[in-house]
Amino acid sequence: MAKEDPDFFAKSAEGQTPEYLWIGCSDSRVVTNFITGLEPGDIFTHRNVGNIVSHSDLNCMSAVEFAVSSLKVKHIIVCGHYGCGACAGALNLPMAAPGMVNSWISRIRDVKLEWSGELGQLQGDDKLSRLCELNAVSQTLHMCESAPVQGAWAAGEELHVHGMIYGLSDGALACLVGPISSPQQATEARQAFSTSRADAGA
Repeated sequence: MAKEDPDFFAKSAEGQTPEYLWIGCSDSRVVTNFITGLEPGDIFTHRNVGNIVSHSDLNCMSAVEFAVSSLKVKHIIVCGHYGCGACAGALNLPMAAPGMVNSWISRIRDVKLEWSGELGQLQGDDKLSRLCELNAVSQTLHMCESAPVQGAWAAGEELHVHGMIYGLSDGALACLVGPISSPQQATEARQAFSTSRADAGA
């Protein structure tokens, strides 16, 4: 990096002004800067198993609060990925993990139960891929309902929330929901998500 840009590290040490917050999975193949093509300092990142957004997770909520309140990011991306081991574990597939991970992914099992009607009609990779998508959308809606995001919108700040999914096999990054830019849009997105679940027979 220093060979390509001799001033890179000096500029980096001066501070960060990212425009994006990325909430993604801990999977080692899902590398934020590689996927987005952004340089270090351009995107603030929080990763956990299964890209879960829980209002009771102080680590996640602290990252969101800092990104929104202090860094003034304009975009929050909640990104899942196909072939997610956490989603596979929630489906009780062979790669399911015991212990703390098993407890953590109970949040994804909630999504599985909510969408049991649609998921029950699918098999194998199709079923896993659909749960990966549903989990990403569900966590995005949780993000919209979080205190930092709601507070920013109430203050009239510009903030857009996007739900996305990444394909390990082709490198494609696709939008599932959003941008959601206001409490009203968040409510509409939640209602649309619930309606699609009813239509799918869940």
